[in-house]
Amino acid sequence: MPKPIQKKEEQQEKNSYTAKDIDVLEGLEPVRKRPGMYIGSTGPDGLHHLVYECVDNSIDEALAGYAKKIEIHLWANNQVSVEDDGRGIPVDIHPKTKKSALETVLCTLHAGGKFSNKAYKVSGGLHGVGVSVVNALSKYLRAEVYRDGYIYYQEYSQGKPITPLKKNGKTSKTGTKIIFEPDPEIFPEIKFDWKRIVDHLRYQAFLTPGVTMRVVDHQAENKIFPYVFHFENGIRTFLRFLTETYRKLGKKLIEEDFFLSEEKENLSMEIAMTYVDDTDTVEFSFANNIYTPEGGMHLTGFRSALTRALNAYGKETGFLKEGNNLTGEDVREGLVAIISVRLPNPQYEGQTKAKLGNPEVRTILEQVFFEKLKEWLEIHKEEAKKILEKCLMTAQARLAAKKAKENILRKGVLEGASLPGKLADCITKKAEEAELFIVEGDSAGGSAKSARDRNTQAILPLRGKILNVEKAGLDRMMTSEEVKALIVALGTALLDDFDLDKLRYHKIIIMTDADSDGAHIRTLLLTLFYRYFKPIIEQGYLYIAQPPLYKIQIGKKVEYAYSEAEKDQIVNSLLEAKLSKKQSSKEEAKKLKIITQDKGETVLGVEKEEGEKQDDQKEVSEEKSLKGIDLQRYKGLGEMNPSELWETTMNPEKRILKKVSINDAEEADRLFDILMGGEVLPRKKFIQAYAQQVKNLDI
Repeated sequence: MPKPIQKKEEQQEKNSYTAKDIDVLEGLEPVRKRPGMYIGSTGPDGLHHLVYECVDNSIDEALAGYAKKIEIHLWANNQVSVEDDGRGIPVDIHPKTKKSALETVLCTLHAGGKFSNKAYKVSGGLHGVGVSVVNALSKYLRAEVYRDGYIYYQEYSQGKPITPLKKNGKTSKTGTKIIFEPDPEIFPEIKFDWKRIVDHLRYQAFLTPGVTMRVVDHQAENKIFPYVFHFENGIRTFLRFLTETYRKLGKKLIEEDFFLSEEKENLSMEIAMTYVDDTDTVEFSFANNIYTPEGGMHLTGFRSALTRALNAYGKETGFLKEGNNLTGEDVREGLVAIISVRLPNPQYEGQTKAKLGNPEVRTILEQVFFEKLKEWLEIHKEEAKKILEKCLMTAQARLAAKKAKENILRKGVLEGASLPGKLADCITKKAEEAELFIVEGDSAGGSAKSARDRNTQAILPLRGKILNVEKAGLDRMMTSEEVKALIVALGTALLDDFDLDKLRYHKIIIMTDADSDGAHIRTLLLTLFYRYFKPIIEQGYLYIAQPPLYKIQIGKKVEYAYSEAEKDQIVNSLLEAKLSKKQSSKEEAKKLKIITQDKGETVLGVEKEEGEKQDDQKEVSEEKSLKGIDLQRYKGLGEMNPSELWETTMNPEKRILKKVSINDAEEADRLFDILMGGEVLPRKKFIQAYAQQVKNLDI
């Protein structure tokens, strides 16, 4: 049955895209449309996040010095209430919205008292987003405010008010109470985890010394007694709580715990840490009392300073030998630490505040913690000795495990391996006579195999770009067929099994194309040799072949140029010689030069006096014909026939080889790390710094 013909008007409407097609979400609609953007998910994590947002607002009042009590109730009808004795959310009319401040805060994203730092010096809430998000995702919400001697309340549903703001009698207390019921349209399952909430509140009580937190569960069949948390010593008590089990089992490594409480450049920081006789690492990081499970700049600064301080102290006291450094992994085994910072403008990565992003926090905390920990280690010498002994044992175990793994990998891959099939080996078995050409691609490999001296020259073609061993681990490296073929061909094995005496060739020549891909492959090979076969370089066995860039022919005379300057010199010399044979004047000969067109194309011609004009293509064609010079640019080794490759690049009597050497091992380490490592920013800065110095870039 044929399809009905669509009306012209319908087709036009279908294809149109105008202003009326742009949706504008108002109020709290964006939260309901994309709740995951604000609370992470609509699963258990997001559900409990609603509770934490309400609690965070109450804690902000406590941090500001206005609240001393916070009470949480889990009700049987899926409702939760959070109440504090702070100042109470203002209820007067907001000058901009013309609504009460309470309704403005609860119904408007990015409305609150935490932007200007006037009402709150530090805060952990979502800066005016948190409580409005709770409102948007609730089937029902009631806000009660106690201030100025009165009780005020207003009710909402799905982020919209369903009653006006009302007075409900007098009171002598102050504070705010939020009662909410999560919306089943948003959350597939509404079930609050008692233990999860209790653990969260316990941590918050540790971080807010002097504040009482009470939580009651009314939803349990067997009534659970209320939990009340009140701690005067803050994270000192928190640390003791975390290590209590280790202490009872006799696994507490040191008696004297480290504690820091400092303020610098508007950053308040508290750190408590100790070591236990265990392999686990326990780290809790907080920013403005918000638990940051993914860490961030405060945790990064802490870890960096911890590693630096223990290495510095270990070397100063002789625990560590020069050149032996503990890694971050070594110093964190058995560590129990709490890192808490407070700052005016926290930058969290994501609305759920899982990670702190302020870069200045890392710098300040790292500096302060490093200095204080160094002082503590120098004072508490016995504790310092125990910590370093444990770190050294961890390092030794790590290295032993690494070696065992490497041995298994090496033996599994290399033991009993025969020479790779792609290797065209030479006849001689004397390493001092033998040469190995590592060639880019099968095409060039075929030409090299035909061109070589079979007695002394072996050819190993590589297919594509080999693995970057600076980024890859040994396990990945040993699964690379190209890398494995090269290791077997060399015969030395690697790492602890490396034996230079077993090297099968005393000339190893990297022969790649004279373009950017060839340069990249050459760099990858140099990285491999530097990291795993350094003695080969140090012994002077590694070379780089220099193939020609140009073939220049006039009549039967052929010459090769290995650089642009050499090409210009050869061409001009040939032209002058030809003109001399024709008895041309010396003045005319001097005018013969290489002419470069605007498009970058190199042609041959006669340099004109000032004021003269070239007859473009016609004269160029005549000059080429007149002079009879063929100029060929080699883009790759595969463009050379075997005789050309032998004559220019492989013949020991004529070839140009560059020996690879290491003049400054430290600088070489640094450059390989920058250019071939995993960090992008140092490589970008290096390129920007040296871009102007690049010549003859092939792109």
